[in-house]
Amino acid sequence: MVLEQEILPYFQWLWSGGAGSIGALPRFLLVALGLGLLGLMLGYAIAAARHGLLRGGDIVYRTITNGVREIFETSPRRVLALANLAMKEAWRRRVLVALAVFFIILIFASWFLKKNHQDPAKLYISFVLTATTYLVLGIALLLSAFSLPNDFKTKTIYTIVTKPVRLGEIVLGRILGFTAVGTILLAIMGVCSYVFVNRSLDHTHEIDVDSLKNVSDADGENIGKDGRSTLNAYHRHDVELDTNGEGVALSNYGHTHNIVQRGGKEVVSGAEGTMRARVPQWGKLTFLDRQGVPKARGISVGSEWTYRSFVDGATQATAIWTFDDVSEALNYKPEDSDGEGGLPIGLIVRVFRTHKGTIGKAITGTIQVRNPETGLTSDLIPFNALDAKIDERLIPRKLTGTDDSELDLYEDLVSSNGQLEIRVQCLERGQYFGFAQPDMYIQMRDASPLVNYVKVCLTIWVQMVIVIAIGVAASTLLSGSVAMLFTVAFIVLGFFRPFFVGVAMGTEYGGGPVESFYRLITQMNVISKLDDTMVTRLIKGVDWVYQSFMLSLAQVLPDFSSLSTVDFAAYGFNVPADLVYQNLTMCLAYVVGMSIVGYFLFRTREVAR
Repeated sequence: MVLEQEILPYFQWLWSGGAGSIGALPRFLLVALGLGLLGLMLGYAIAAARHGLLRGGDIVYRTITNGVREIFETSPRRVLALANLAMKEAWRRRVLVALAVFFIILIFASWFLKKNHQDPAKLYISFVLTATTYLVLGIALLLSAFSLPNDFKTKTIYTIVTKPVRLGEIVLGRILGFTAVGTILLAIMGVCSYVFVNRSLDHTHEIDVDSLKNVSDADGENIGKDGRSTLNAYHRHDVELDTNGEGVALSNYGHTHNIVQRGGKEVVSGAEGTMRARVPQWGKLTFLDRQGVPKARGISVGSEWTYRSFVDGATQATAIWTFDDVSEALNYKPEDSDGEGGLPIGLIVRVFRTHKGTIGKAITGTIQVRNPETGLTSDLIPFNALDAKIDERLIPRKLTGTDDSELDLYEDLVSSNGQLEIRVQCLERGQYFGFAQPDMYIQMRDASPLVNYVKVCLTIWVQMVIVIAIGVAASTLLSGSVAMLFTVAFIVLGFFRPFFVGVAMGTEYGGGPVESFYRLITQMNVISKLDDTMVTRLIKGVDWVYQSFMLSLAQVLPDFSSLSTVDFAAYGFNVPADLVYQNLTMCLAYVVGMSIVGYFLFRTREVAR
């Protein structure tokens, strides 16, 4: 799974932020202060132009004082009553059509989803959750953007504002009402999609009796049988049986099956592990170059995406993960194992080939465990790289040192402060292994897939609420179609916020908007430097203005790309609780902020006077 930004602990994210950034709360206060000052200046400029300097100042003062007073006098009872009205309006607008569309998608999904996909769980989960996200956001957009403009158009807004209600209560009531409707629809979609995924992935096999062969130990005594299953759902499993006829169908297509004896016959159970919620403990990644010199990153293989860097084969180039808080408590011993267990890890390798190598043969590498305090190192553990797949393996507790001495993983290779180094190298010349920091982790006990699915739906709910808040705030001033376009712009820019910020800060290739347009029409590539001419300086100057505006706008854009946690469930990883708390906090910030913005925009309407 790609994780380009480290997930900070909640309170660190809230107060101090990560390296080179500030906490979410200080950022929110600064943005609120900036927007407040901007709104104050614009409001005064408009009021002064219409009514004169003194009269304009008086109008602005009374607007602010009345607004602050009304915010503190907001009645929860009136807000809930208005929310109830908004819900009734939403049901009258036939939002249940979205459910019909969703059910049609599920009914015909099996026609288009590949049955022979190597990771069917990823395919199905990603599909249903992505479809749910877009449908829910579409419903939120249509409900929020057209509600108030339609009331203005039909004059029904007068039946509300003539009642003893405040404008802020109308805005907040609409947000809460539409949120309640969206929550009901999302809950139905979430339950149905979860059942759909489980039903679609559930299957079983039979044992191919002709393939079974006896397995003997070193003394020639029979210890069981090996064989394979029958073909079903486009795949087979290798099976291992003990002398009692019970065992397991080994992992294939991301799942396993248990085999039990029933009525003197081996029965293969349903698929297990199709939906998972791995709980990883990530470490810190550093590199050694081909001469063995420590580096922060590996080498580049020419990819524009710099998420992973690479180590070249048959050299001293090494990827090194340092893990904290490693102890014997992490030891895992499989139930069917007679050994002492070991440290469960997950490894994702991205293979880059400069030549084909041996067709059908995987690129080989080695894993080595080292004590960062004493330098004591285990012997090399060879492995075959599974390109772009999760390779779950167990580092044995009992290892051999480089001097052939016996080592205990936890007693000899873990430092006194609980640190452990795991080193990975590529063995084949001309081949490369690519790694990012999350590509190796210590596997903790899996969380509940159902709870994980609920957390993903909760983050979809957060996105829905943010869209509703933006749409309602925009609709207090703009017409329905314009409010919808405004909200759509927020959504689109929000999904591409990292790129938008990169352009604003000048870190993207090709420069700012004007420079990019100039390169486009002159057919100049994005790498070449522009000549130092008057035209170039003019372009840079205009771009500086554009980029300053873009950077300011980026501060209020919701980062929908980071709010989405669909990939966590699709790749079988647990959604961290810290990330859920962060998303809920951002949701609250947008609801509060947009409610206040919507209130002051509402006051500019003639009906509010």
